Amino acid sequence: MTDMDVAVSADGTAISFRSTGEGPGLVVVPGNNRRAHHYERFMRSLPRYRVHAIDRRGRGASGPQGPAYSIEREVDDVLAVAAATGSELLFGHSYGGLIALHTALRRPFSRLAAYDPGVSLDGSFDLAWLPDFSRLLARGRPHAAMATFTKRTGLVPIPPAPMAVHYGLAYLLLRGRDGAETLAMMPTTPGEIGEIARLDSDGSRYARITTPALLLTGTKVPAYIREVAPRLAAIMPDARCEVLPDADHNAPDLNRPSLVASHVEAFLSGRP
Repeated sequence: MTDMDVAVSADGTAISFRSTGEGPGLVVVPGNNRRAHHYERFMRSLPRYRVHAIDRRGRGASGPQGPAYSIEREVDDVLAVAAATGSELLFGHSYGGLIALHTALRRPFSRLAAYDPGVSLDGSFDLAWLPDFSRLLARGRPHAAMATFTKRTGLVPIPPAPMAVHYGLAYLLLRGRDGAETLAMMPTTPGEIGEIARLDSDGSRYARITTPALLLTGTKVPAYIREVAPRLAAIMPDARCEVLPDADHNAPDLNRPSLVASHVEAFLSGRP
């Protein structure tokens, strides 16, 4: 059974989260355009832990991003959930991985795991598509905005295709089972991707993370993201990188949650 609860962040924003399992507390920080329930299979693959998945700002019963949105507000939210649940373990996926790293910069945790953390190193993330995406969204053209996102980021595991194919894919995504939720979350994308751009660096700031860390990626992840994990592992003083076979960017939430969970569980329990 999954329990729902709410923590109050430093600025008074309500942050909803769902919990399952029994054992040491593990906070899961979802990626862009993802909600807590998308990690249900990942959570249930970790039965020896009390897993708490956050509905980040702009999702579900959580409050809005707000005008002062930044990665620091996301860190406040994670710390509020960690305090409310007594959790000392942390997992982040994609943009949630960036949040997890910055949370560990604020204070150490017992262990930290991240899959494809959304960290731009020396301009590794090409974010030139963001202004077009934002304009299309502001003009009430979410399908065109989503097509721009899927084509320019390369995060959908399909061969290179013309824009018409991505329009069709956007139509399916926004009319499918999660379509209404995705539409509701899309306005959070400019602020979140804007933070990835703002925080682009040589990565040296992450050398201050003392928490033991596992950085995961997959063989089917686009190179500009896949290459981040080993670079970060070389910078962080107590981190290692593992590359999972046949895993794409959405392995934790969609395609290989049990595989990702098995590596995370081994790391959290101290097994090789």
